[in-house]
Amino acid sequence: MIKLIASDMDGTLLDESSQVPEETYELIRALRDRGVHFAASSGRRFDKLCQFFAPVREEMDFVASNGAQVYAEGRQIGREVYSHLSIRRLAKTVALFDNLHLALFDRTKSFLLDDEGKFVREVDKDLPNVERIWELPDVDVNIIKASVFCSDGNVMDNAYVLTQELGDDFVFAPSGSSWIDCMQPGVSKATGVQLLMEHYGIERDEVMAFGDAMNDYQLIRFAGCGCAMENGRPALKAVADRVVGRNRDHAVQAEMRRILESLD
Repeated sequence: MIKLIASDMDGTLLDESSQVPEETYELIRALRDRGVHFAASSGRRFDKLCQFFAPVREEMDFVASNGAQVYAEGRQIGREVYSHLSIRRLAKTVALFDNLHLALFDRTKSFLLDDEGKFVREVDKDLPNVERIWELPDVDVNIIKASVFCSDGNVMDNAYVLTQELGDDFVFAPSGSSWIDCMQPGVSKATGVQLLMEHYGIERDEVMAFGDAMNDYQLIRFAGCGCAMENGRPALKAVADRVVGRNRDHAVQAEMRRILESLD
């Protein structure tokens, strides 16, 4: 029996207009009434996810910022921040390449280490509450997410280069068409889901997860039933337990409905 559903947002749960299909809210409520928890598992920050799920935010859980922010039953149960030293190394390395531009995120702000015009907002990199900076944030600022915009659009080559330079400090996961998430080693959507499992006493074979991009890789490999979207990355589909439909066709919602019907 599935007791926890964890779903990515962009390209997965959201429709082609990057909106939550209206039926999703009632499905979350109905599943919770039957003992099945739902968690938004996203690169987006917690504050942004709460805006998407305002009607049901008290009835669901959150694995935000690629696992750096984890909330269960309205309470934060996990928070991971980057070391200032690792951020310094990242900024120094990114500055070597004219085609790479660094964005850092704390709980409420987006810090850009380059002119805003050099960035393109995309999916979870919509750069809310943006601030242009010329020096790194003070050491008392807790950075929970770091991403690199690739102005040449070549995320795979650039992720490889960054891995060669800083592979001991970060896991570099392409996200969208022009961004790379710089993830903390040992922190991912999968580790966030593990915290939820421990909180509720849920086993791996009771977890179903959905994703489309490489920052979903650990989660899809970890879940008892890892589902890749038909519109997802080929490598993710290759390792998934199942490949479901496309986000534009509300495939995740269809699977949620199928699970709900199986409980009758």
